[in-house]
Amino acid sequence: MNDLELYFNNNNKRVIFKWAHYFDVYERHFSKYRNKDIVILEIGTLHGGSLQMWKHYFGDRAKIYGMDINPACKAVEEENIKVFIGSQTDRKFLRQVKQEIPPIDILIDDGGHTMLQQIVSYEELFDHVKPDGVYLCEDVHTSYWLRYGGGHKRRGSFIEYSKNFIDQLNAYHSVEKSLPVSSFTRSVNSVHYYDSIVVVEKRPTPQPSASQTGTIKTPPMNLEAHGMALVTKNLRYRLKHIANVVLAFFKLPFKKGSFDYS
Repeated sequence: MNDLELYFNNNNKRVIFKWAHYFDVYERHFSKYRNKDIVILEIGTLHGGSLQMWKHYFGDRAKIYGMDINPACKAVEEENIKVFIGSQTDRKFLRQVKQEIPPIDILIDDGGHTMLQQIVSYEELFDHVKPDGVYLCEDVHTSYWLRYGGGHKRRGSFIEYSKNFIDQLNAYHSVEKSLPVSSFTRSVNSVHYYDSIVVVEKRPTPQPSASQTGTIKTPPMNLEAHGMALVTKNLRYRLKHIANVVLAFFKLPFKKGSFDYS
């Protein structure tokens, strides 16, 4: 049991609501920031208990900011905790918050959990996360709940939106104009999916490079010994490749067993 879970289980201050499996995720991605001069923004403060939990976990050097639509949440402010009142779908409000707080080390979206709220918050605030910071969106199981605007493979859900992160993360390797290298590609080191949580870890990420070491190599194939069989195989490879290029243009899948290039 980690320190966050211990605090939660022994909490007798402001109310905190968390799914039990979240604590391991927090520990994995947040532990390196403990006892450092960091900035935290949590969207959705509710009773304020989680703000107090972060303050206890990260230490007195952490500056903790909260955001909520309920004006009563201002009452949870205390030393090193400040709360902004406004809607996470209000882009003007979010931009104002960015002007008032330093760049963020850890951003936790625990707000209203609708698709619009999660997507707008990400679009407006992700660039305010530091180059080595973490963006964590929780309760993304609402992407499968109709009343929140979700649904399995439904366009516009946060889960479907975030699946584009995978493509952007690998854009350096794309050979198609439809997937150019983006600021996301250059600034993100990894994307993690957990039950109900998506974590994006930032780190400046240049063009990948590869090299080889060692001195012992496998002898090359004897082309004369293989004769026409090799020529036939090469021709089959080229034909498959041409067909594959055509299918890729139309975003059509491979046919099973047809494009193994063997």
